[in-house]
Amino acid sequence: METAMRVERKLTPYDRATSPYLEVPFEVRPGTPSVEVRLAYDRARGVVDLGCLGAAGFRGWSGGARSRFVIAADSATPGYLPGELEPGVWSVVLGLHRVPADGADVVVEIDVPATGPAEMEPAPPPAPQRPPRRPLPADAGLTWVACDFHAHTLHSDGSLGRAQLAALAAEVGLDVLAVTDHNTVSHHDGLGKIGAGYGVTLVPGQEVTTDRGHANAFGEIPWVDFRKPPQTWVSHVAEHGGLLSINHPLAADCAWHHVLTQHPPLAEIWHWTWLDTRWSGPLAWWNAWGWDTIPIGGSDFHSPEQGRALGVPVTWVAVEWSPSDGVTPPFELVLDGLRAGRTAVAQRRDAPVLLRVDDEFVALGADGTVLVDVEGRRRVVRGEVARFPAAPGPHRLETPDAAVVAITG
Repeated sequence: METAMRVERKLTPYDRATSPYLEVPFEVRPGTPSVEVRLAYDRARGVVDLGCLGAAGFRGWSGGARSRFVIAADSATPGYLPGELEPGVWSVVLGLHRVPADGADVVVEIDVPATGPAEMEPAPPPAPQRPPRRPLPADAGLTWVACDFHAHTLHSDGSLGRAQLAALAAEVGLDVLAVTDHNTVSHHDGLGKIGAGYGVTLVPGQEVTTDRGHANAFGEIPWVDFRKPPQTWVSHVAEHGGLLSINHPLAADCAWHHVLTQHPPLAEIWHWTWLDTRWSGPLAWWNAWGWDTIPIGGSDFHSPEQGRALGVPVTWVAVEWSPSDGVTPPFELVLDGLRAGRTAVAQRRDAPVLLRVDDEFVALGADGTVLVDVEGRRRVVRGEVARFPAAPGPHRLETPDAAVVAITG
């Protein structure tokens, strides 16, 4: 075994102020079968993210979730791209996310070839019995499908493999789930086949993640370089036929701070952190950002142990598809529905919902709630199915004590 490099360094707040990313270069010679990288530091005192650039570009990212990765021709640690190791100068990329005032001692070890195998995803579980679809009224040629646009796997900081996540999505009755691992595309390969095995459309996504805000990029698009200015994220995703969404714009330490001259088309207005929906912050942000922003929701699911459910909240999207066309709609049709603004967001799959159908608002399962328009005018909803003339701009359903139960753009 040839040890390519061992680097010991004390990282300081000055290093982070100079650049939030530090590259540790190393050489890969022709014919190298694999590479292994190990990172060590006191995780109780800081957060140092981990990733890799090959001589030809991106090879993976695991953020703060891992301290080791392996890349080989036929396998790679989740979060990293397998494939031939092109000769040339590679780099371990360290993200200086949290550096204590007195610094952090960091050790990076690189072995060429690797001393051990890459971690693998768990075996696929059996397909569960899924609940029947909820029939919702829709315009001719359209079907409302239940979606969650934010979830993670072992390819970043989630605890489940992709097949395990797909099985859980089927179990809770989702039709569509976006797999949005942080700053990587290693999870994209095979998503279509995995989803088909569980009767769920898995949308390829990537959560472009920085300490000044996160954004989900939906579609089979090349890796988005999160180190570049955020305006380039918008143009890169659009140029490759995808859709970009601002994530949890008001969420704790990962709220949206980036300045954009061109807004992306979507925003995660309803995130799982909106626990008390009487708090009007997300709606106020939406109003300030612009009503032309299409609303979606996301559970930001990571692990069953966290106690928050997949599919809560749920986003309903009207797609040009019928169950008679196949088990699930192609993800491209789901993106078309998002692009057209045919969305409605609710607390969960079986909760009250507010839909735009044939120039009307249709409130379902919402008896006793209040329909609120963009000017704050209110109309009481009566009955299990209530219809109102549609009007431009966001509308919502509230309880009498002003808790939001459903929104539509």
